[in-house]
Amino acid sequence: QVKLVESGGGLVQAGGSLRLSCVVYGSIFSELVMEWYRQAPGKQRESVARISSGGDTHYARSLDGRFAISSDSARNTVYLQMNNLKPEDTAVYYCAARVIQTGQTYWGQGTQVTVSV
Repeated sequence: QVKLVESGGGLVQAGGSLRLSCVVYGSIFSELVMEWYRQAPGKQRESVARISSGGDTHYARSLDGRFAISSDSARNTVYLQMNNLKPEDTAVYYCAARVIQTGQTYWGQGTQVTVSV
């Protein structure tokens, strides 16, 4: 059983930065593809960034290079560094782990990010 615990959300002014963290319990990164999603009010959940077990990264085109995903295998933690935040980045951000071998996906509880004008 994989458990994900997110932290780092909060209220920030437009142009500011936040770093989200997601600690993974019950598995190791070599077995997982890690991904950050977000869901804004009234909108569908969307993928923001993904990092493979080998460290390859992929981002949503709409981010314009403002976000960066990384992982620390020693801490079993994946991060999402968010810079130059905009009000439209306001959403609940979720960490997800997909087990490579089985395809099963686990979700964190979500962390709220609110960007004020």
